[in-house]
Amino acid sequence: MRIASVVLILWLIAGAFAAGQRNYYTGPVDNCNQVATIAVTILAGPLNYLGMNPKIACQTPQPSK
Repeated sequence: MRIASVVLILWLIAGAFAAGQRNYYTGPVDNCNQVATIAVTILAGPLNYLGMNPKIACQTPQPSK
């Protein structure tokens, strides 16, 4: 259990580092696309360094008129 926890933490740290290298943390977050892309990049972890470049497109519901 302890080894799995360490591996998971290192995996997420690698993903957060990759998102930082892609400048995802600079500037304000304007829409759900940016939030989702940052989250998926962090979850992808070291796979980012093997060529994976996850991007998510989403739409938030608009208020009715």
